Amino acid sequence: MSLQEFDALIDRMKLAFEYADNLGQYVEAARVLFQMNEQLPDDLQLSFEELDNPEVAKSFVKQHNNELKSAIVNYRQRLMNV
Repeated sequence: MSLQEFDALIDRMKLAFEYADNLGQYVEAARVLFQMNEQLPDDLQLSFEELDNPEVAKSFVKQHNNELKSAIVNYRQRLMNV
């Protein structure tokens, strides 16, 4: 994944977090996060079954918000160094 592709995905992720925070769109946020599964640590990954359950998606997004943001920053820095 190029830095430009990653930045585009991050922009979508930020929008997803805004939807989750402002509109309660946790399933949509979880779907965007799932697109980053391979780049995130194992303990921050979602399975397909969790994506359609609003309560599980809400819990995941709220519980791991800071860890996800940190993982994003770290991955972006690795891309910049390539």
